Amino acid sequence: MYLALKEIKHEKIRYSLIIAMVVLISYLVFILTSLALGLAHENTYAIKSWDFEKIALNRDADVNLRQSLLTKEQINELKLTKNEAVIGQAPIIVKEKGRQKLSATFVGLERSQFVYQQLKASSGHLPKTKQEVVVDDSFKNDGYKLGDKVYFNSQTTPYTITGFIKNAKLNVLPVVYGSLTAWSELKNVGPNFAASGVLSKDPDFKVTDPQLQVATQQALIDKLPGYSAQNSTFTFMIAFLMIISLIVIAVFLYIITIQKLPNYAVLRVQGIANKVLIQNTIGQSFILVVTGLIIGALLTLATALVIPANVPMTFDLKFLSLVSVGLVLTSVLGSLIPVRAILRIDPAQAIGG
Repeated sequence: MYLALKEIKHEKIRYSLIIAMVVLISYLVFILTSLALGLAHENTYAIKSWDFEKIALNRDADVNLRQSLLTKEQINELKLTKNEAVIGQAPIIVKEKGRQKLSATFVGLERSQFVYQQLKASSGHLPKTKQEVVVDDSFKNDGYKLGDKVYFNSQTTPYTITGFIKNAKLNVLPVVYGSLTAWSELKNVGPNFAASGVLSKDPDFKVTDPQLQVATQQALIDKLPGYSAQNSTFTFMIAFLMIISLIVIAVFLYIITIQKLPNYAVLRVQGIANKVLIQNTIGQSFILVVTGLIIGALLTLATALVIPANVPMTFDLKFLSLVSVGLVLTSVLGSLIPVRAILRIDPAQAIGG
């Protein structure tokens, strides 16, 4: 490691360029990873906050809560306990005079059931009547505030915002929580329909009605429109960036190693073992990549401080640490490629003897 540090100190410009390349790659990987996590969380924040194990839906809904409808008779047959809660979902447009229209998801709940009771308002209070709603905190960015009267879709009935909830997002859209009565009016369904689905905390929850099906929380998440495709895209992008970093680092180290073969030959003549030269190469790679990662992480932190609130980015320290370890491992693998050239050094030939 001493030899590696002396080399880096002697060839400042050369190794600074390699570090700069690692900084750019790591910064891009960190930002893409944070964007992927942010978008994934904005798809699933609301679903995970409901804290359920299984969900009963209409079999023809293809595990999509928004497309599912359950009748009152079907819900009565389920014999709900305190571990179950009915829920309704409907797409809406939120309007208020003088403010921009917002696309949102309306979620109707029963006040006596566990999903409603688990909700925690970051400000204000939960709805107590069918004309009251609580909304995601992102509504504040568009000027909405407590006590505002808002309208949904083409309805003329006003709803009062009584509270805000942090991270109430479903499929990237902000969530508006209200009553099931309001849901049925917004969904424009007949009196025979009572909900979109039934959530259960019981992992053994089952249904006997052939028109219904039971799915897990993860299955419901995986079926969200665009969710799987989005995650796959980001995963491939990050994986390709790591492969590119491996190739680039290996090429740089190989070129530098070839240029230093006469120096290595002199060291071999002086009795320095191949093992020491190989450790030097790997040590150099490790130092360069770790330095680049630290600078890249600091740039990512600076970006997090100035990024606009409406950009969905989540900085998960544990996950970013795993990504960093992955980059270090790929760099070490890349540094093994020049090892063959070191092992084949012929001291007499390399120094022109």
